[in-house]
Amino acid sequence: QVQLVEFGGGLVQPGGSLRLSCAASGSFFRINVMGWYRQAPGKERELVAAITDGGAINYADSVKGRFTISRGNAENTVYLQMNSLKPEDAAVYYCNLNGRREAYFTDRTYWGQGTQVTVSS
Repeated sequence: QVQLVEFGGGLVQPGGSLRLSCAASGSFFRINVMGWYRQAPGKERELVAAITDGGAINYADSVKGRFTISRGNAENTVYLQMNSLKPEDAAVYYCNLNGRREAYFTDRTYWGQGTQVTVSS
């Protein structure tokens, strides 16, 4: 059973920083992409940032220049450094992984349980 566990959410003032961490349990034959999504109340879940196994990175326009996604030394980990946070960044942030556990498996998408980020003075 694969579990994605996120850490690092919390309350921060506008202009502040937070670092989110995500670790996936279990071993994988291949991880295609790991990323972060967010969902604010009344809004759809949206991509924040994603990084492929080859290192290609994609950011939402709203976070470019402020957020940085990176993979950890342990291949099943991903981080999101969030700087210059704005009230509109407040949301539940979800870790996401697409890959397969064995060579003969099909690719699957896994989600974490989410971590709340609140930006308020």
